[in-house]
Amino acid sequence: MARAPKIEGEKTEKSRPVAFRLKLSDYEAYRAKFTASGLSQSEFFRQYVLTNTTQVIAKPRMTESDMEILRIFRKFSNNVNQIAHRLNADHLEGKVSQDTYIANLEELHEMNRQLKAALRYVIDYAD
Repeated sequence: MARAPKIEGEKTEKSRPVAFRLKLSDYEAYRAKFTASGLSQSEFFRQYVLTNTTQVIAKPRMTESDMEILRIFRKFSNNVNQIAHRLNADHLEGKVSQDTYIANLEELHEMNRQLKAALRYVIDYAD
């Protein structure tokens, strides 16, 4: 689309670029909207965002305790994954018997069930 001619005396000092990425499907929807409007991408964004004709739904922010729970969960999950990977590799190499492998695998499943139950409790308590 060709640029609109500059109007005498109009401020044209647009020196702060704003960029964001979209999934292809989201971009196609965005492109369809600005194309249908007859505006450029920049004009469309300025008109609908800066004039506040869009509806913004903000995601709730995580509390400190939520972030701590998430940190512990990630750390725990990483450790369990490392143990499971090592157990499986050792079992395939014959370093761990079938009985030991199954017993440890069941213990990992039990740890997973307990963690999920604890997380459900925390989530229900937070609500």
